[in-house]
Amino acid sequence: MAGKRVLASGVFELIHPGHLRFLEEAKRLGGEGAKLIVVVARDETVRRRKGREPILGEDARRYVVSMLKPVDEAILGYAPLSFEKVIEQVKPDLVVFGHDQADLMKSFKEFIREKGLRIEVARVRKYSSYEPCSTTEILEKVLEILRSEGLRPR
Repeated sequence: MAGKRVLASGVFELIHPGHLRFLEEAKRLGGEGAKLIVVVARDETVRRRKGREPILGEDARRYVVSMLKPVDEAILGYAPLSFEKVIEQVKPDLVVFGHDQADLMKSFKEFIREKGLRIEVARVRKYSSYEPCSTTEILEKVLEILRSEGLRPR
């Protein structure tokens, strides 16, 4: 019997342990033989949601994610964001959200309820570590190092 088709999504600007734990857990939730399909946010979506330019472009981010061990397939999302198009393309049994995607998860649950779709939804808890485990934490550490060395970001 084939495993579940699991869908996860994110921006994945600077890959860090938090991303890896999220993707490992998403695949694990799908059970034995699960296939993990990851939707990488478009540059336009990053600009709209984060209010700034992406650190790496969408093609580079999709490529990096596609090379990660838990990932079976990485695709670019839609701009503007479209649950309908992604669900049509991926046909997931389970959609997994990260700890920082509560608003997206709420909207998705409403979408599947309105459409009468039978798709499981799960949320992964935040991975914590003494090491930076979010893009924001990594950027803060880089700035701290630059400042301590007397360098100024441009």
